[in-house]
Amino acid sequence: MSPILGTNTLLEAAAAKQLNQPGDEGDDWKKGQEPALMRLIANELGIDTKQIASFELGLFDTQPASLGGVKDEFLYSGRLDNLATVFVQLETLMDYSKSEDLVEDDMISLIACFDHEEVGSNSGQGAGSPVMKEAVDRITAAFSQNSHSLDPETHASTVRKSFILSVDQAHAVHPNYASKHEKNHGPKMNAGITIKTNQNQRYATNGVTGFIVRELARKSTTKVPIQEFCVRSDCPCGSTIGPIISALTGIRTVDLGMPQLSMHSCREVMGIAGRLFYLSLVCLCMTALQNTYTNI
Repeated sequence: MSPILGTNTLLEAAAAKQLNQPGDEGDDWKKGQEPALMRLIANELGIDTKQIASFELGLFDTQPASLGGVKDEFLYSGRLDNLATVFVQLETLMDYSKSEDLVEDDMISLIACFDHEEVGSNSGQGAGSPVMKEAVDRITAAFSQNSHSLDPETHASTVRKSFILSVDQAHAVHPNYASKHEKNHGPKMNAGITIKTNQNQRYATNGVTGFIVRELARKSTTKVPIQEFCVRSDCPCGSTIGPIISALTGIRTVDLGMPQLSMHSCREVMGIAGRLFYLSLVCLCMTALQNTYTNI
């Protein structure tokens, strides 16, 4: 959407001439910019508008996150999709690096966060780029007998033993729009982690990867609750980076999410229990998964 900068922009028209003085080579692009905006950026940086060579500008709500609900069971914040799961993944990896399980761990645990997921992931740093495949290739080569080349057998074995949790937020059932969900596949906030399935491959979950996650949750000491999400067959479905990475690398993948409302709005809402459920599940995956299910 086009943001509203102000109501007095007509008075700024004369200032446009100041942005492009004769002899300022390479500044023709500034003629299409709002003078008030250019001066605002320059003032924030403490420079003159002539010193701005180029810029990328993103607008977002600066209001801090807050708790709400009759028992403070909801978290209200901007950009929960997908900073919520990025935060929990980083938190989990840090906790795991300090745990005793790491001593016996001969696997590599990592998180990968990509730009441009909401616009298709086809960019130099998006999930559709070679970044993930190259990372797997380089890691495998580092553990090959000849660290300067990629051993095909070692690489194939590594891919087969690997597992990806593609974690994006999930659409919780909204009481005003409950009909938008399949009757038996409507995830609720504070009711567990959601496994997302789509037969058109908009999500990467299949029978095997979904089973592995359900088993890990069932065997956990914390009894992580699992919910299922399957979009209605007559409704369009968004996608995640799961199918993209799985297709590029060949690694088995499951799509998960923490249920939330108002996805992609300026102010989103999710349940506070989602973080705890997901934290427990990922910790399990880092330990039990490699020891129990890598041969499935």
